[in-house]
Amino acid sequence: MSYMALYRKFRPQTFEQVKGQDHVVRTLKNQIKNNRIGHAYLFTGTRGTGKTSVAKLFAKAINCLDPRDGEPCNCCEVCLATQKDSFMDIVEIDAASNTGVDDVRRIIEEVRYTPVKGRYKVYIIDEAHMLSASAFNAFLKTLEEPPSYAVFILATTEPHKLPITILSRCQRYDFHRIDTPTIAANLKALTEQEGVEAEEKALAYIARVGDGSMRDSISLLDKCIAFSLGEKLTYENVLQTLGVVDTEIFSRVFRAVLNSDASSALRELEGAVDEGKDLSQFISDFVWYLRNLLLVNAGGSSCEDLLGVSEENLKKLKEDANIANAPTLMRYIRILSELLGELRFSMTKQILAEVAFIKLAKPQMETDNASLADRIRQLESGISSGQFAAAPVRTADESVIITQETPEEDSIFDFIPVSEEPAAMPEPETKSSSAGSVCTYWGDLLSACRSMFLKMALKNSEPVEDENGVTIYASEGINLERIKSSTGEVEALIEQITGQKKNVAVRPLSEKGNRSSAPGAFPDELLRNINFEIGTEEK
Repeated sequence: MSYMALYRKFRPQTFEQVKGQDHVVRTLKNQIKNNRIGHAYLFTGTRGTGKTSVAKLFAKAINCLDPRDGEPCNCCEVCLATQKDSFMDIVEIDAASNTGVDDVRRIIEEVRYTPVKGRYKVYIIDEAHMLSASAFNAFLKTLEEPPSYAVFILATTEPHKLPITILSRCQRYDFHRIDTPTIAANLKALTEQEGVEAEEKALAYIARVGDGSMRDSISLLDKCIAFSLGEKLTYENVLQTLGVVDTEIFSRVFRAVLNSDASSALRELEGAVDEGKDLSQFISDFVWYLRNLLLVNAGGSSCEDLLGVSEENLKKLKEDANIANAPTLMRYIRILSELLGELRFSMTKQILAEVAFIKLAKPQMETDNASLADRIRQLESGISSGQFAAAPVRTADESVIITQETPEEDSIFDFIPVSEEPAAMPEPETKSSSAGSVCTYWGDLLSACRSMFLKMALKNSEPVEDENGVTIYASEGINLERIKSSTGEVEALIEQITGQKKNVAVRPLSEKGNRSSAPGAFPDELLRNINFEIGTEEK
């Protein structure tokens, strides 16, 4: 006898064997026990969740000669014939290849004839959403008022494509995605029946890759058993068979992008491709790894039961989660999720993946708030690790310059190497030499300023004092109107610090002439676009 695929060999023959659809099974069994059989059913749900299997099982049960508590006996003539797909009163139709009105008219003609052996004549129409509009219209009357012995079961993954007139004539049952532990338990029972020794870790991984589909999971198991035929089915063999990657590689990739080491991340990606790993599966598994990091980061030990990983991998997850933060992880997940959508239709998958990994490692390539936050995280990390000098260097006009050991391209700020002395700032120009001049106490004025925006703006401005008052020449990147609206505050600070009343005017720096460039000053583009206030620690 030729080999039969495992998902066909182990198709449920009783309602008890149906996994993960208790709400459907209980309702159908109650209908059978109380002889309340409907005339039209609609089974919906994602692939591999049991729609066709339950339809066949229901058709067998309502025709069984000796049903027991709503279950088919699997011993009578009807049950045995149904299991061999040779029972004439159960007709299975593939709507994907029988889409036209003529195909439906043939069903309408046949339904007039009474069942040959069973009590009901059951029509199972798979992929029902593929029927044409004219076919549905021809089917309406029969579906609404069929003969008493006729039962129609429509199965579809896309119920929204069915006309509302069809939906209103059917009892609808939604088949849910099956959870991973339920699939893993079923796979374990299946391997025991087949006499295959398998690691629970391997079966759990197959169940997760099956993504809620029992049929897909069993098909993957079938493939893995063939690879390890005559041997124990191990986790490593499953990884090799399915073309997936061990979590250790994902840890290295994650740490590389977190440390802005794009080259290391790209080498890991290239290594996976060279080994023949499926690129989409690699990205999908990496997203799952990041999801686990996010759960550990957010919920700690309370989320461990949601991870479904071994103790060894859990320890590694906790180590990686301790060096990450939730916004960064969510940014990574967003970029990679967008990548997965693009890979489905791309002919240059590896290039798209490489660009995405560079985005992960170089947040300055993006301008959204999440990327800006990641850039600030990198800056803080550099300061804490000693890559950047933590102490500010104060210049003559009290501007603060953050120094960096090695300048980095496209940095959020312009840094000056530690080994270099910062260029001296020009003294604020003043036409008054009195001890109480405003420019003399400009640093004290900045210290007393409470508004972070105003403090930053004044630090990047040049005051000029004359007999008419003080003119503040502000950088062109600064919001002049906002400074002008704060001149009253500046005048009050001047009077508080110097004891003099001075009128304050604001002008763009370009009107002053001989504009000086302050090393380490915040870039104009940042000042123009930044939408929050930054404080600078005073030393």
